[in-house]
Amino acid sequence: MDVKPPADGARRPYRSAVRAESARRTRAAVVRAAHDLFLEHGYGGTSLADVALRAGVARPTVVAAFGTKPALLKRVLDEALAGDDEPVPVRDRPWFAPVWDAGTAADALRAYADVCLLIGRRAGHVVEVVRRATDSAPEVADLWEGWLRGRRAGAAMVVERDVVSAALRPGLTPATAADVLWTLNDPDLFVGLVEHQGWAEEAFREWLADTMARLLLDEPQQAPQQHAARRTRPRR
Repeated sequence: MDVKPPADGARRPYRSAVRAESARRTRAAVVRAAHDLFLEHGYGGTSLADVALRAGVARPTVVAAFGTKPALLKRVLDEALAGDDEPVPVRDRPWFAPVWDAGTAADALRAYADVCLLIGRRAGHVVEVVRRATDSAPEVADLWEGWLRGRRAGAAMVVERDVVSAALRPGLTPATAADVLWTLNDPDLFVGLVEHQGWAEEAFREWLADTMARLLLDEPQQAPQQHAARRTRPRR
């Protein structure tokens, strides 16, 4: 009895899945290499050839996957902010859900302080790479402006939550409140206070949540805190 090999079409889905997984691993390796090199040498000091060498692939492979260096920097920033390469908006991430689930304005801001802590830890240095790149690389300006707009949109989303907007201080408009929150959600605050001044992460989170509540809410709910005095290591 003859056993015929399966038709090409029967094998094709498997081969496609293998190729897709291989391409995904290659892209991940390139992003990791670019992330490390951008932090080590800055945007201007890193070339696509450098990234390819660190990732163990050919330069054309990097170009085929990401196109240009600004596009690769954007991917590095996006993945640092999100924590992975899944195309899921920040507002729909599980770690953002407590902001939506909070029953009071103070709890919503406390949850948002957790979000700011997480993003500062993961993306603070990448954001600084982008900022510095704008000084000498005009092609990065759009990425920087997009980052600023995204931060402002995130702040506005929090202020527009019904429990928050209803608890704003008298005379404080939602637009101004979003501007204040936009100032406070800058990852540079995390880098400065935690990494340079030696604050414990929990102390930073408490300070940030307390500051948000004091500046935005009519009657902020506060607990006694001694956040500024707690340090994990000496100042550098």
